[in-house]
Amino acid sequence: MSTPDEFEFATRAIRTGHHRTPEGEHGEPIFTTSSYVFSNARQAAARFSNDEPGNIYSRFTNPTVSAFEERLAAMEGGECCVATASGMSAILSLCLGLLKAGDRIVSSRGIFGATTVLFNKYLARFGIETSFVPLAEPGAWEKALGPDTRLLFLETPSNPLTEMADLRTLANLAHAHDCLLVVDNCFCTPALQRPLTLGADLVMHSATKYLDGQGRCVGGAVIGDRKLVGEEVFGVLRTAGPSMSPFNAWVFLKGLETLELRMLAHARNAQTLAEWLEKQAGVVRVFYPGLDSHPQHHLIGTQQRTGGGIVTFEVRGGREAAWRVIDATRLLSITANLGDTKTTITHPATTTHGRLTDEEREAAGISEGLIRIAVGLEAIEDIKADLARGLAIL
Repeated sequence: MSTPDEFEFATRAIRTGHHRTPEGEHGEPIFTTSSYVFSNARQAAARFSNDEPGNIYSRFTNPTVSAFEERLAAMEGGECCVATASGMSAILSLCLGLLKAGDRIVSSRGIFGATTVLFNKYLARFGIETSFVPLAEPGAWEKALGPDTRLLFLETPSNPLTEMADLRTLANLAHAHDCLLVVDNCFCTPALQRPLTLGADLVMHSATKYLDGQGRCVGGAVIGDRKLVGEEVFGVLRTAGPSMSPFNAWVFLKGLETLELRMLAHARNAQTLAEWLEKQAGVVRVFYPGLDSHPQHHLIGTQQRTGGGIVTFEVRGGREAAWRVIDATRLLSITANLGDTKTTITHPATTTHGRLTDEEREAAGISEGLIRIAVGLEAIEDIKADLARGLAIL
């Protein structure tokens, strides 16, 4: 079989990572085993000392998980991938593997609320401090850099305001200051954006979202080179054990097969919905990269393939009005998860970013009137009709 580099993206998503067993299976098997049998004591010793490649223990070596890692790395254009139990454990493993007490992170403000809590509450206990800057202002990033800065961390598009960063600019800035650029590519996936090809050093995912695509399992991943990911992040996984289960890995493998098709369909629905929302009374502003009104719309087509599947909008009347719109829906699922075939709707200020202080939410631009929609694959007219019920009473 050809190497992954010789395949187009869609082929990598279907064919990469499956190494058939002597049974000759066509579908990827699930290896439900905790340990592996060695031929003899010498082989066991060689495996444990890393003198011989092969499976040792499913906390850190499992063929089904390895198939997912190999496939996702090929799709992102990375050398290596480490799969983890969740997206948050992927970020934690990355930080534990690459940072030490006294190091500093510079992060964009517009990130998932739990990531902010991880940086401010937990990493800070171990002497790792974080500075937060506006995502789309390179000057602010440069001003925040210091001799102790090790990582630049961001989401693009951001959660929930869909702001975008110019990755080439930030990659050049990071490398000029001997820092690593880490990109959470959860909203776009490699089907719409490949940060490693734009200069990023590491990419992380919550596989729970679009990589699965149907809201079935929880998982995460870190992708990069063989040194940073294959040694440093993998070392955390091997020792601390935030492991992905083989069953979840198998589900994600099947999700990757349809990723490109789904992401393009999500984006088509999202674009239509965003344009419709701009015309609705009671809507103050719509945040969607595919709109001409989006401040980083120029990055569509050069960095990001489409606008993606997340549409956020602000309504007049604050929390009370936002809750009325949400509660009036009958089709949309009121849940904070995203990336599902089913459209989901949530109020970020009291869910995904509810653990932030009022000051942190204000700095991130998350108002009480903000509503986030992860646009699914239902008929777009049904999605609009469902939202129209709540918008009509504003």
